[in-house]
Amino acid sequence: MFFHFQLLDDRVDETVEQLKHKDVKNLDWEHLIEEIEALGNEQRRKVRSYLKKLFIHLLLYGYWVAEKERCAKGWRDEIDNFRDELEDLLESKVLYNYYKQEFDRMYQKARLRAIQKTALSSSVFPKKCPFTSEQVLDFEFLPE
Repeated sequence: MFFHFQLLDDRVDETVEQLKHKDVKNLDWEHLIEEIEALGNEQRRKVRSYLKKLFIHLLLYGYWVAEKERCAKGWRDEIDNFRDELEDLLESKVLYNYYKQEFDRMYQKARLRAIQKTALSSSVFPKKCPFTSEQVLDFEFLPE
């Protein structure tokens, strides 16, 4: 398995060198396309993952009243961590547009996860996202 990953790393390095030298004649186009697609998929997966985790913690912070006094600091720390990760990713306009595209879908997934995690009634958590896309990324915003 290590050998397989080493071969992939070597191919990536070789492709990078070919690009640097504008050696398009010898480029492994299939591999280049595969690498670019994989990179894009990984970045989009990160956006979805951090957004969903951020939503979960915003929901816990805003709606799990019985645990708020005990857990609020930890939830705030996690909210800041996920915002920080998203902020870095969303410097890309393409990923920011993807964030906006996936916003409602990730809220729904996070809502279900919050319901499972808390065992609270589904009626506790709003069906429609109560936060704007700007609030979610705003380090000063916390649901009260």
